[in-house]
Amino acid sequence: MIRYLLVLSLILVLASCGEEVTMPKPRDYFRIDLPEKSYQVYESDCPYSFEYPVYSRIENIAESGGEKCRANIDFGKLHAKIHLTYKDLNNNVGTYLEDSRKLSYKHAVKASAIDEYVISAPQRNVYGLIYEVGGNTASAIQFHVTDSTKHFLRGSLYFYASPNADSLAPVVSFLTKDIEHLIETFEWKAK
Repeated sequence: MIRYLLVLSLILVLASCGEEVTMPKPRDYFRIDLPEKSYQVYESDCPYSFEYPVYSRIENIAESGGEKCRANIDFGKLHAKIHLTYKDLNNNVGTYLEDSRKLSYKHAVKASAIDEYVISAPQRNVYGLIYEVGGNTASAIQFHVTDSTKHFLRGSLYFYASPNADSLAPVVSFLTKDIEHLIETFEWKAK
Protein backbone atom coordinates (compact mmCIF):
# COMPACT_ATOMS: atom_id res chain seq x y z
CA MET A 1 0.00 0.00 0.00
CA ILE A 2 2.81 2.37 0.88
CA ARG A 3 4.48 1.42 -2.35
CA TYR A 4 1.41 2.45 -4.36
CA LEU A 5 1.21 5.78 -2.53
CA LEU A 6 4.87 6.47 -3.27
CA VAL A 7 4.41 5.67 -6.96
CA LEU A 8 1.26 7.82 -7.12
CA SER A 9 3.06 10.70 -5.39
CA LEU A 10 5.99 10.38 -7.79
CA ILE A 11 3.65 10.44 -10.78
CA LEU A 12 1.88 13.56 -9.46
CA VAL A 13 5.20 15.35 -8.84
CA LEU A 14 6.47 14.51 -12.33
CA ALA A 15 3.16 15.51 -13.94
CA SER A 16 3.25 18.92 -12.25
CA CYS A 17 6.73 19.67 -13.67
CA GLY A 18 5.41 20.42 -17.14
CA GLU A 19 6.15 23.44 -19.31
CA GLU A 20 5.17 26.83 -18.01
CA VAL A 21 2.15 28.21 -19.81
CA THR A 22 2.79 31.79 -20.97
CA MET A 23 0.18 34.31 -21.97
CA PRO A 24 0.91 36.82 -24.73
CA LYS A 25 1.48 40.35 -23.49
CA PRO A 26 -0.95 43.00 -24.64
CA ARG A 27 0.33 45.33 -27.34
CA ASP A 28 2.06 48.41 -25.94
CA TYR A 29 1.84 51.96 -27.23
CA PHE A 30 4.57 54.57 -27.30
CA ARG A 31 4.76 56.98 -24.40
CA ILE A 32 3.67 60.44 -25.46
CA ASP A 33 5.22 63.42 -23.71
CA LEU A 34 2.57 66.13 -23.78
CA PRO A 35 3.69 69.76 -23.46
CA GLU A 36 2.59 72.20 -20.76
CA LYS A 37 -0.54 74.18 -21.62
CA SER A 38 0.19 77.74 -22.67
CA TYR A 39 -1.58 79.94 -25.23
CA GLN A 40 -1.02 82.90 -27.55
CA VAL A 41 -3.43 85.14 -29.46
CA TYR A 42 -4.04 84.56 -33.17
CA GLU A 43 -4.41 87.88 -34.93
CA SER A 44 -4.80 88.27 -38.68
CA ASP A 45 -6.79 90.16 -41.29
CA CYS A 46 -9.57 87.61 -40.79
CA PRO A 47 -12.73 88.73 -38.97
CA TYR A 48 -11.98 86.64 -35.87
CA SER A 49 -9.35 86.07 -33.20
CA PHE A 50 -8.71 83.30 -30.68
CA GLU A 51 -6.01 81.84 -28.48
CA TYR A 52 -4.10 78.81 -29.68
CA PRO A 53 -1.34 76.70 -28.06
CA VAL A 54 2.28 77.91 -28.15
CA TYR A 55 3.35 74.34 -29.04
CA SER A 56 1.50 74.62 -32.35
CA ARG A 57 1.87 76.87 -35.36
CA ILE A 58 -0.63 78.47 -37.70
CA GLU A 59 -0.38 77.69 -41.41
CA ASN A 60 -2.37 80.23 -43.40
CA ILE A 61 -3.68 78.75 -46.61
CA ALA A 62 -3.83 80.95 -49.69
CA GLU A 63 -7.29 82.00 -50.78
CA SER A 64 -8.73 79.42 -53.15
CA GLY A 65 -12.12 78.95 -54.72
CA GLY A 66 -13.46 82.11 -53.10
CA GLU A 67 -12.57 80.88 -49.62
CA LYS A 68 -10.57 83.30 -47.53
CA CYS A 69 -9.17 82.97 -44.04
CA ARG A 70 -8.49 79.24 -44.30
CA ALA A 71 -5.82 78.00 -41.91
CA ASN A 72 -4.43 74.95 -40.19
CA ILE A 73 -3.23 74.73 -36.62
CA ASP A 74 -0.34 72.27 -36.87
CA PHE A 75 0.62 70.32 -33.73
CA GLY A 76 3.92 69.04 -35.19
CA LYS A 77 5.19 66.35 -32.80
CA LEU A 78 1.65 65.17 -32.05
CA HIS A 79 1.04 64.53 -35.79
CA ALA A 80 -2.25 66.41 -35.71
CA LYS A 81 -3.83 69.42 -37.40
CA ILE A 82 -6.99 71.41 -36.90
CA HIS A 83 -8.32 72.51 -40.28
CA LEU A 84 -10.17 75.85 -40.08
CA THR A 85 -12.45 77.11 -42.85
CA TYR A 86 -14.14 80.51 -42.73
CA LYS A 87 -17.25 81.54 -44.72
CA ASP A 88 -19.01 84.88 -45.07
CA LEU A 89 -22.74 84.51 -44.51
CA ASN A 90 -25.31 85.93 -46.90
CA ASN A 91 -28.66 84.65 -45.58
CA ASN A 92 -27.28 81.10 -45.95
CA VAL A 93 -26.39 80.05 -42.40
CA GLY A 94 -28.72 77.04 -42.72
CA THR A 95 -26.71 75.71 -45.67
CA TYR A 96 -23.42 75.89 -43.75
CA LEU A 97 -24.95 74.38 -40.61
CA GLU A 98 -26.27 71.44 -42.63
CA ASP A 99 -22.92 71.03 -44.43
CA SER A 100 -21.15 70.96 -41.06
CA ARG A 101 -23.58 68.35 -39.73
CA LYS A 102 -23.20 66.19 -42.86
CA LEU A 103 -19.40 66.34 -42.73
CA SER A 104 -19.43 65.34 -39.06
CA TYR A 105 -21.89 62.49 -39.55
CA LYS A 106 -19.98 61.22 -42.57
CA HIS A 107 -17.86 59.45 -39.94
CA ALA A 108 -20.90 57.60 -38.54
CA VAL A 109 -20.00 54.48 -40.53
CA LYS A 110 -16.87 53.93 -38.40
CA ALA A 111 -17.92 55.85 -35.29
CA SER A 112 -18.91 54.16 -32.05
CA ALA A 113 -20.73 57.36 -31.02
CA ILE A 114 -21.15 60.98 -32.02
CA ASP A 115 -21.78 63.35 -29.13
CA GLU A 116 -22.89 66.93 -29.73
CA TYR A 117 -22.22 69.82 -27.35
CA VAL A 118 -23.83 73.21 -27.77
CA ILE A 119 -21.69 76.36 -27.82
CA SER A 120 -23.49 79.44 -26.56
CA ALA A 121 -21.64 82.62 -25.62
CA PRO A 122 -24.10 85.49 -26.19
CA GLN A 123 -21.72 88.06 -24.66
CA ARG A 124 -19.29 87.34 -27.55
CA ASN A 125 -22.00 86.55 -30.11
CA VAL A 126 -20.55 83.05 -30.59
CA TYR A 127 -22.84 80.05 -31.12
CA GLY A 128 -22.26 76.59 -32.50
CA LEU A 129 -21.71 72.88 -31.90
CA ILE A 130 -18.86 70.55 -31.04
CA TYR A 131 -19.05 67.01 -32.44
CA GLU A 132 -16.99 64.42 -30.55
CA VAL A 133 -16.70 61.37 -32.78
CA GLY A 134 -15.79 58.16 -30.95
CA GLY A 135 -14.15 55.11 -32.46
CA ASN A 136 -11.57 54.57 -35.18
CA THR A 137 -12.52 57.55 -37.33
CA ALA A 138 -10.45 59.98 -39.40
CA SER A 139 -11.56 63.00 -37.35
CA ALA A 140 -12.18 62.76 -33.61
CA ILE A 141 -13.49 66.30 -33.09
CA GLN A 142 -15.31 68.70 -35.36
CA PHE A 143 -16.93 72.02 -34.53
CA HIS A 144 -18.41 75.16 -35.96
CA VAL A 145 -19.03 78.64 -34.59
CA THR A 146 -21.13 81.43 -36.03
CA ASP A 147 -22.71 84.74 -35.17
CA SER A 148 -25.65 83.49 -37.33
CA THR A 149 -25.75 86.61 -39.53
CA LYS A 150 -22.30 87.42 -41.00
CA HIS A 151 -19.67 84.84 -40.05
CA PHE A 152 -19.21 81.07 -39.99
CA LEU A 153 -16.08 79.09 -39.02
CA ARG A 154 -15.74 75.32 -39.16
CA GLY A 155 -12.91 73.29 -37.64
CA SER A 156 -11.94 69.63 -37.67
CA LEU A 157 -9.14 67.72 -35.96
CA TYR A 158 -7.20 65.22 -38.08
CA PHE A 159 -4.22 63.00 -37.25
CA TYR A 160 -1.50 61.92 -39.62
CA ALA A 161 -1.68 58.35 -38.39
CA SER A 162 -3.96 55.35 -38.78
CA PRO A 163 -7.14 55.94 -36.78
CA ASN A 164 -6.82 53.85 -33.63
CA ALA A 165 -9.00 55.26 -30.88
CA ASP A 166 -7.10 53.47 -28.10
CA SER A 167 -3.65 54.74 -29.01
CA LEU A 168 -4.85 58.24 -29.94
CA ALA A 169 -7.04 58.68 -26.83
CA PRO A 170 -4.46 60.56 -24.69
CA VAL A 171 -3.69 63.00 -27.53
CA VAL A 172 -7.38 63.45 -28.42
CA SER A 173 -8.14 64.24 -24.78
CA PHE A 174 -5.21 66.67 -24.64
CA LEU A 175 -6.21 68.45 -27.88
CA THR A 176 -9.89 68.54 -26.89
CA LYS A 177 -8.92 70.91 -24.08
CA ASP A 178 -7.08 73.10 -26.62
CA ILE A 179 -10.13 73.18 -28.90
CA GLU A 180 -12.35 74.08 -25.94
CA HIS A 181 -9.91 76.90 -25.05
CA LEU A 182 -9.92 78.11 -28.67
CA ILE A 183 -13.73 78.30 -28.58
CA GLU A 184 -13.82 79.92 -25.12
CA THR A 185 -11.49 82.71 -26.33
CA PHE A 186 -12.98 83.01 -29.84
CA GLU A 187 -14.23 86.49 -30.77
CA TRP A 188 -15.59 88.10 -33.90
CA LYS A 189 -13.84 91.33 -34.83
CA ALA A 190 -15.91 94.47 -35.20
CA LYS A 191 -15.69 95.95 -38.68
